[in-house]
Amino acid sequence: MKIAAIQHDVVWENPSANHENLAPMVTQAAEKGAELVVLSEMYSTGFSMASEKIAEKSEGESETFLSEQAKINNLWMAASVPTKDREDELPVNRFLVKGPSGESYKYDKVFPFTFAGEHENYRAGSQFVTIDLVGVRTSLFICYDLRFADAFWNLAPKTDLYLVVANWPSTRSNHWKALLRSRAIENQAYVVGVNRVGEGDGLSYQGDSAIIDPLGEVLKEASSEGEEILIADIEPERVSEVRETFPFINDRSK
Repeated sequence: MKIAAIQHDVVWENPSANHENLAPMVTQAAEKGAELVVLSEMYSTGFSMASEKIAEKSEGESETFLSEQAKINNLWMAASVPTKDREDELPVNRFLVKGPSGESYKYDKVFPFTFAGEHENYRAGSQFVTIDLVGVRTSLFICYDLRFADAFWNLAPKTDLYLVVANWPSTRSNHWKALLRSRAIENQAYVVGVNRVGEGDGLSYQGDSAIIDPLGEVLKEASSEGEEILIADIEPERVSEVRETFPFINDRSK
């Protein structure tokens, strides 16, 4: 599977402006052969805690954009969207994956970022999600989830690829880069980390998006703090090869 990680800026709390900016980049990724395009966490609003203001109903504007782009470009789209799916409860930070024929999967962020008050504005999800994408077993994670190694470990036996979408600030960029590589090395799987760039609500984001192989080698990484499209091939057979050659995961379960 050829994957495109789109590192992009976000116009604060303005979905239509972000859709206008992103549509040409998705088309460009499709023209380069991408079968899966991954955007950032809360790709259309930024990591805003104004959940009652920005959260959309299911099949709202931002979810519809992902579905339409998947159909128009004949590929899969992935990103997170603040979603209000229950009238009497807080919204969720929802990772959506949309397919070219109307396929739809979702994962609600299990670990809200309490340091920023996310737990007060978004309710936590209850379970992790692994899906089959073009023959690649793919597990979905959002930003702060990256710090919880055991969640990745538990899914490793049935995972070829971890997708991590984020709004990870520049002040902790070293953590982001180290943790992405660690999750790949520990679990002998591909890790694709897609982070935003630009400014949002007083924070700076430098991206550092990356595609990392099962041995922890960086296949592609953003070369600057600007918008950029990273493209690489994800090969499930490479995961099997690494795990057979170095059967470390077997020892972890003993």
